[in-house]
Amino acid sequence: MKYLKFIASLLLLIGVFFVLDTRFGSVPAIGEFLNPAQGIWQNEQDESITGTIQIDGLSNQVTVHYDENLIPHIFAQNDIDLYRAQGYITAKHRLWQMEFQTHASAGRLSEIIGEKALNYDRTQRRKGMGYGAENAIKKMEKDDPEVIDFLKAYSQGVNSYIQSLNPEDYPVEYKLLGYKPEPWTIKKTAYLLMYMTDMLCGGDEDLEYTNALRLLGKERFDLLYPDFFDITDPIIPKKTDWSYIDTPITKTPQSELPLDSIAETMIKPDPNNGSNNWAVSGNKSYSGNPILANDPHLGLNLPSIWFVMQLATPEHNAYGATLPGALGVVSGFNTDIAWGETNATRDVKDWYKIEFKDEHRVQYKYNNTWKNTTIKVEEIKIHGKKSYLDSVIYTHHGPVSYDHTFKGNGEKEGYAMKWVGHIGGNNQRTLIDLNTAKNYDDYLKALQHWVAPAQNFVFASTSGDIAIWIQGLFPNKWEGQGKFLMDGSNPEHDWQSFIPISNNAYSKNPERGFVSSANQHPVDESYPFYIFNDGYETYRNRVINNFFNSKNTFNIQDFKDLQNNNYNLKASELLPYMFENMDVSSLDQGELELLNTIKAWDFNSDIDKIAPSIWDLWWKKLYPLTWDEFDLDNTALIDPYTYQTIYMFKHYPEDDFMDILETPKKETAKDLFLITFKETVKELTEWKKIHGNYNWQAYKGTYVGHLLQGLPAFSRFNLPIGGDRNTVNAAAENWGPSWRMIVEMTSPPTALGIYPGGQSGNPGSKYYDNFIDRWAVGEYFKALFIQDQNNTEGVISTQTLTP
Repeated sequence: MKYLKFIASLLLLIGVFFVLDTRFGSVPAIGEFLNPAQGIWQNEQDESITGTIQIDGLSNQVTVHYDENLIPHIFAQNDIDLYRAQGYITAKHRLWQMEFQTHASAGRLSEIIGEKALNYDRTQRRKGMGYGAENAIKKMEKDDPEVIDFLKAYSQGVNSYIQSLNPEDYPVEYKLLGYKPEPWTIKKTAYLLMYMTDMLCGGDEDLEYTNALRLLGKERFDLLYPDFFDITDPIIPKKTDWSYIDTPITKTPQSELPLDSIAETMIKPDPNNGSNNWAVSGNKSYSGNPILANDPHLGLNLPSIWFVMQLATPEHNAYGATLPGALGVVSGFNTDIAWGETNATRDVKDWYKIEFKDEHRVQYKYNNTWKNTTIKVEEIKIHGKKSYLDSVIYTHHGPVSYDHTFKGNGEKEGYAMKWVGHIGGNNQRTLIDLNTAKNYDDYLKALQHWVAPAQNFVFASTSGDIAIWIQGLFPNKWEGQGKFLMDGSNPEHDWQSFIPISNNAYSKNPERGFVSSANQHPVDESYPFYIFNDGYETYRNRVINNFFNSKNTFNIQDFKDLQNNNYNLKASELLPYMFENMDVSSLDQGELELLNTIKAWDFNSDIDKIAPSIWDLWWKKLYPLTWDEFDLDNTALIDPYTYQTIYMFKHYPEDDFMDILETPKKETAKDLFLITFKETVKELTEWKKIHGNYNWQAYKGTYVGHLLQGLPAFSRFNLPIGGDRNTVNAAAENWGPSWRMIVEMTSPPTALGIYPGGQSGNPGSKYYDNFIDRWAVGEYFKALFIQDQNNTEGVISTQTLTP
């Protein structure tokens, strides 16, 4: 029983029983936690998926079928009832997760876990997460009252479930942390969507680039951080004809940029958050039907970020991965189309230097005059302590995230964030309309509402179309705008306009017979609008495109094989050069053995191989040693990207950056190869003494961890999955394919899916993590896409929701 392991570790942590009625920081009173009447034992029970439940507000009966995977198939007579039921059913299986993530988005974790979360909460408030959520609600209230009605119904469904709970029924995490659920609101959904917008907002290195430009000069900076790499295989094929675009490009002003010195920047989302998606046309499909695939790459957590559902009314019927707390299916299909997303990583967040009139900060300089600020006092509640009050200044650019109280330089200056995420959008309308779309035109219409985060939306239909649009609201920037800190007092540095949505890059039914994206550069240099390299992916995309260029037709097994492909193109492009140039004369017998092992590697990062472990550690030592010049105190910098680092090894092996600062000798690239290889062998030898075999599964140690870090009994470890961040199967230690989907556009579509988790959020349920083992070895479940609610084939139980 999972809880017995957890209880044992918890009791060892507490140690003595006289504390049973005392709360320690963020840990509840253990006596209350173990109370047989309402403590953890109440969570060791089966899911309730039968019977009849009365829910206030329903206008008609709703049928919820469950299949063998605990996937709910909801059949309602209208949209309001559908989304009310979605809210109720989602909360029943994922209540704690969906609420905890909104607390994280809103900067409210200190309320739950105490003062250690204060810096995180301040960061969230200073990003303007609440500001963006409020603007999104205003946008929907003004332009789309129907979506507001749907969100209200969803919220009421969640609250119907919450109100049905007694304390003994609360999910175990509430008991562990000693708090209770609060009513769900539309704002919580808006916060959840802001959480995803922030997580996927793309690169944000303006301040680090500003430091680098100041220290290196433009010529050296451009060498290390080029707008385009020398090899690009963009999402929209090269030599696309852009002549239809007649929108003027913003002219570059003659003014200078402020080259401030920035000591520290806030913690940012994982820059590697990305995904794969692709679709092949009927002409390249074994069956003549288009086939579409999607696998978003995110942190691997329990409960899983995704919750699979079927959502149906007499007018529409959709199936796929939902985001607990939001309406509709995010990545999935309906009876006519399929869709999926990858992160477009476009630069939609810029920074402006603000000069305040005085230390009171009620005015700031703009256009040779003084403009009033707005001050928002953020009250951050802290469990067990007095609230912390944080004054966040707002300008017309956005919140002054950095000031003298938070990582800034002085009382009379600050750095303001301009972010598309703050502009009120209606992403919920996009998802709802994709759920109901019937063809390409409907898909295109649905995308018009999408503001941020920038996404590559792949599409396929039963009528034979395939397409991909790079969608979001993108500023029409002058060349270089947004790559560095800008002058907040100069109107010419403001965003002057936005690229018309019709001018966003796309491809429909291309001659090559497929569309794909893997977070690479969206276009080549011929695209008329300014786009610079903001950390675009350079390896997975080429493996994918090479695969689809390799033969004429593809079947479902090909799609499975590609999603689980472990070929390491990055290693294949660097290691042969390293072998050729590294002086091995000083290597001892043990070092030569490991060198021969990695020389014999076929570059597949499979779990039973030792070479991927050698490569992984070797690169992790080589990369930071190369850029030791960037390890400066009180200066925020970002090392050049991986691809350009390898480019420097090959084209500038004797560059000054190859020199190690702490040694008297002047090193070159081949010296770095040798030094770091010897260190790699030494460390792996020590690792083996402690842990045993260092094959890739053991050394990488992929795990799916509970959202509350430090709960090993609620997590899964040492999973047998290959790949790394640079392979198509992008499974790293605690990050990777969070949902794999393959859809063939038969009528109706047939699909496969899997994700690293389970449908239940209850660690005591057999459905908590039952997908993980199948996910790790590349297996899938077949989607049960029910067309008639009276057809119960494949259904293991039915629950009826009544008014």
